Amino acid sequence: MKLYNKPAHELHEMLAKKKISSVELTKDVLARMDETEDKIHAYITETRDAALSQAAAVDEKIARGEEIAYFEGIPGAIKDNICTKGVKTTCASKMLENFVPPYNATVMEHLEKVQPVVLGKVNMDEFAMGGSTENSAFYPTHNPWNVQCVPGGSSGGSAAAVASGSAIWALGSDTGGSIRQPASFCGVVGMKPTYGRVSRYGLVAFASSLDQIGPLTRDVTDCAHLLQLIAGHDGYDSTSSASEVPDYTKALVQDVKGLKIGIPKEFFVKGMDAEVEQAVRGAIEQFKAMGADVREISLPHTEYAISVYYLIAPAEAATNLERYDGVSYGARVDGADVVEMMTKTRSEKFGEEVKRRILIGNYALSAGYYDAYYLKALKVRRLIKEDYDKAFENVDVIVTPTAPTPAYKIGEMTSDPLKMYLQDIYTVPLNLAGLPGISVPCGYSREKLPIGLQIIGKPLDEMTVLRAAYTYEQSQSFYKEMAETEAKA
Repeated sequence: MKLYNKPAHELHEMLAKKKISSVELTKDVLARMDETEDKIHAYITETRDAALSQAAAVDEKIARGEEIAYFEGIPGAIKDNICTKGVKTTCASKMLENFVPPYNATVMEHLEKVQPVVLGKVNMDEFAMGGSTENSAFYPTHNPWNVQCVPGGSSGGSAAAVASGSAIWALGSDTGGSIRQPASFCGVVGMKPTYGRVSRYGLVAFASSLDQIGPLTRDVTDCAHLLQLIAGHDGYDSTSSASEVPDYTKALVQDVKGLKIGIPKEFFVKGMDAEVEQAVRGAIEQFKAMGADVREISLPHTEYAISVYYLIAPAEAATNLERYDGVSYGARVDGADVVEMMTKTRSEKFGEEVKRRILIGNYALSAGYYDAYYLKALKVRRLIKEDYDKAFENVDVIVTPTAPTPAYKIGEMTSDPLKMYLQDIYTVPLNLAGLPGISVPCGYSREKLPIGLQIIGKPLDEMTVLRAAYTYEQSQSFYKEMAETEAKA
């Protein structure tokens, strides 16, 4: 029996009814990891012994006749920028290659309450800076649908692990699309919650006003349940929302009749892959057929989103990464004096993309350029948010492509960073505006690469986003087919 390609909700039922054991399930997923890891390279650190011990503890609980929680005993993976007590957290960087956190991120504290099985830490672009997981300091991750292609980024390891069956669920982080874009490329479900809905405490900072932790799963049902586990106010995070967390599982109903869906005309522009447009427009027609009220809207400042993002995010990154100086945090390369030591440490231990963004950020924040670049970017960010506020006066959700193309070949864009940055055109506006968004599969390219549909909601209205996503998912066969994919190799 192949257990590794089943969603968590099916596995939970099988565990509760004693049709399988958690140890049996964990061994099945670990065996799948053995089959795929030399091709996919999703993991940086594996915690196999701890995982089997966690699974055995859950089996003992089941044997005593006790009830188990939804993710209890089900194997998953954690993006390697989320602090895990006693387990290395490298951010896929030589700077933190040997860093073992003395504490857990808040999301890990939430997870440990339900005793899931954690298989390890998964690969990513260094410090979450990138859209392909090629910027990892260790090795690139490959797309399970075609190992010649990227899995997306920066949460590429999380998406690839779920898609290949070497994890049933995963956590990622999203600063400009880093959950949703790899979810699109790998044919899984990925959600960026509203900024502040999930605590950032213990998430190694990239851009603090944009970062958000979220789930990557096989389907929308698992996504809702995992979000339920990790959402909530946290006193350790000053940006954490104090709003009450609703029961997201109540959003899992098939009903979009009368739901007002906005289609932004600025998102369907020249340069979008024809197959992506066809798949997304097909999904829009499906929403119409299910009774949704679909209408065109305008988000006029969308064209400035990439420019704004690549001023604000690098500026915050440059500030956050100042702490890695060879003294207080991270690795150290010796030098003749403190200046040479710091210079060598940052030159040798940061990768090229991280150094590029630090330079951009420091330039934007420098005397004489602060007003012209960073301050102006903050003003345009406000205009982008106001576009969405105005649009949501007339619609309940907004539907767009997740990415302008399916997954591209490894190495195809590494020589042209600007071209890769433009891949974020559909995802970065949500981070700038602090909105929730989800990517769900909506089709394939001719080369059988997944295509994702993005559904955007009002602040703190993950319920409506999940309801729309669930209704669409249940009307299609994509998610069932994609859950059963075998890694190509």
